Amino acid sequence: MSDFVDFSRLYPLKFTPIYQERIWGGSQMTEVLHRDVPAGKDPIGESWELVDRDGENSVLANGSMAGKTLEELVHHYGRELIGRKAKSADRFPLLVKLIDAGDRLSLQVHPDEEACRILGNGAEPKTEMWYIIAARKEAQILAGLQGRATRQQLMNRLSSPDVENLLQVYPSQPGDAYFITAGTLHAIGGGNLILEIQQNSDTTYRVSDWGRVDAAGKSRQLHIEQGVQSINFMNRTSPRIAGVAGQTSHNRKFDVVSICPFFTVADLRLVTTWNDDTTAAGSFHLVSAINGPIRVGKGDEIDRSVELAAGETVLVPACFGAYIIEPLGGECTVIRTTL
Repeated sequence: MSDFVDFSRLYPLKFTPIYQERIWGGSQMTEVLHRDVPAGKDPIGESWELVDRDGENSVLANGSMAGKTLEELVHHYGRELIGRKAKSADRFPLLVKLIDAGDRLSLQVHPDEEACRILGNGAEPKTEMWYIIAARKEAQILAGLQGRATRQQLMNRLSSPDVENLLQVYPSQPGDAYFITAGTLHAIGGGNLILEIQQNSDTTYRVSDWGRVDAAGKSRQLHIEQGVQSINFMNRTSPRIAGVAGQTSHNRKFDVVSICPFFTVADLRLVTTWNDDTTAAGSFHLVSAINGPIRVGKGDEIDRSVELAAGETVLVPACFGAYIIEPLGGECTVIRTTL
């Protein structure tokens, strides 16, 4: 394994996906993104594109430092990699996933910081953003309680399909995003392929699994008490952020998540080279190709640039400075995430 390069020679970092089998997994990573995903007992439901956790850690796939883990890179480069905005430079603060839902996910909730303090047992807060890459015709998003739904109604219907009638339900549209703050009851419907940006947490409380059982007839564990304690019953706002329709003749930037203490997200619609810079933000950038190939890096330095296929994400270090995003196949959509 190569030594670490000097921070002045850092380059955009692309990692090897970590695939996760899920009972509800789908096939759109193969059909839409043309990925060669591993076969297993259950279908692949998630690809962890970038993760720095004790149980799973991304391995660098490109450049002279290929083979090093994200944890090693964070520990070596610290704020040169993460930037000054992160609360800590001990662990990468975000987790990036692709969600491939063949069937609907469980009805679930993630706790906020206050709920974590009450619940304990290592609970970690999680706010997340979903960007719909592709969706089958009947796909839906279930996110947030309806205005008149009460706690008692929810408790009475958790074991019934009628619980869906208490939720805000949206038809899935590619290009739409959903800002799922901690405390929001939610479920991703079957037929969705989603890019998920989230706090670095793996705390999920399932309150219903729609009566689903595995091949052995066994149900997955529910966490009704912790889940109900985590739901923010005061929040009835719509989490949907409508996408921008139609084609564009010039580069355009749309804010998806702009007021959030954990991350900010922009939707870039590109027809030609986009100039960006990590310096002003004081943060790393995550650049995710949505629907076509792109090149990211220093345009005149091959060893400090990388090509991405649709669905792939690259980490641009905070110290990298000016860089370009270049569409390689005509008009394309790029999601850019910073702190």
